[in-house]
Amino acid sequence: MSTSPDDGYRAGAMPTSLTGMTATTSRLARRLPPRPPALARLAPGLGVTALGVAAAYAISLALPALSALIVAVVLGVITSHLPFLPSTARVGLTWAMRKLLRVGVVLLGLQLSLGQLTGLGAGSLLAVVTTVVVTFLGTLAIGGLLGVSRGLNLVVATGFSICGASAIAAVEGVADPDEREVATGVALVTLYGGLTIAAVPFLGDRLGLSGPALGAWAGLSVHEVAQVVAAASPAGAAAVATAVTVKLSRVVLLAPMVAAVGVVQRRRAPGTAGARPPIVPLFLAGFLVMIAARSTGQVPEAVLAGAGTLTTLLLTGALFALGTAVRIPDLVRTGGRAVLLGLCSTLLIGTTAFATLQLFT
Repeated sequence: MSTSPDDGYRAGAMPTSLTGMTATTSRLARRLPPRPPALARLAPGLGVTALGVAAAYAISLALPALSALIVAVVLGVITSHLPFLPSTARVGLTWAMRKLLRVGVVLLGLQLSLGQLTGLGAGSLLAVVTTVVVTFLGTLAIGGLLGVSRGLNLVVATGFSICGASAIAAVEGVADPDEREVATGVALVTLYGGLTIAAVPFLGDRLGLSGPALGAWAGLSVHEVAQVVAAASPAGAAAVATAVTVKLSRVVLLAPMVAAVGVVQRRRAPGTAGARPPIVPLFLAGFLVMIAARSTGQVPEAVLAGAGTLTTLLLTGALFALGTAVRIPDLVRTGGRAVLLGLCSTLLIGTTAFATLQLFT
């Protein structure tokens, strides 16, 4: 009777070569140090992030004109260049940058309601939509002319047209830009948003804008919510209230804008549909759910206040972690075109906002 060459496999025997390979693998596994648990790997970076949040919050409390989010970015950049920042902190810092930003964006939805939008009136809403679309598409066109990388161009266009770092975090979920491009985008938002705090009241006075009119221009043209408040404050409480409402109406456009970017990315991405980026990330769906919850009027004021504080803390931690990814030499090498793009985008949104408010309101 003949014997088949693969009888050993059917009998359950293991080939000698595989046996030797298994033994070698086992010996190597015993020699390698055990991989630390996930929490242990995250702990150094999360500890550094917590210290950064505490420092940023303390500075913002001592100097109310400075937003904790802005301070956090600056502290993160400084920390990244300190010699004693442990290399083991990178894992936790990267985790904080991505996860905290997303949770912060979700909770940001509790600051918005449909009632706030309808209270603005049709003319103001048309001005908001027009300004956001013109700024987004115009910034993309300018960035293409300047030769800016596609990822940086996209984060600048989104951040400057809608709501700064929060918008950059949202579009990063569908576009997957390079970490340095994200950090550069946030740095530009910080730079030019800071400049508009002084520029909007100064120019508004010379353009004949005061009170709610100045607040509407600030809300429609300044990047971050905290920067909007600072820019409108010289015109009084009514200006601040109008500025924040107009600004939050821009934030609502975050969802459709990111969804549109997601559609474009899916068409550009090669391979199967499963490998393509999502049209609307889960955290952005959570953002919409929070808006719906706030619009019901059933969320207690204490919960809204606590959520507002928690949102600030989460975004502060995320932006501190993001700041640690900024390397000054990298910004110097690529910063010329990026800085020019930020300037052009800021001028574009400022002039478009002024024109649309004059035209539609």
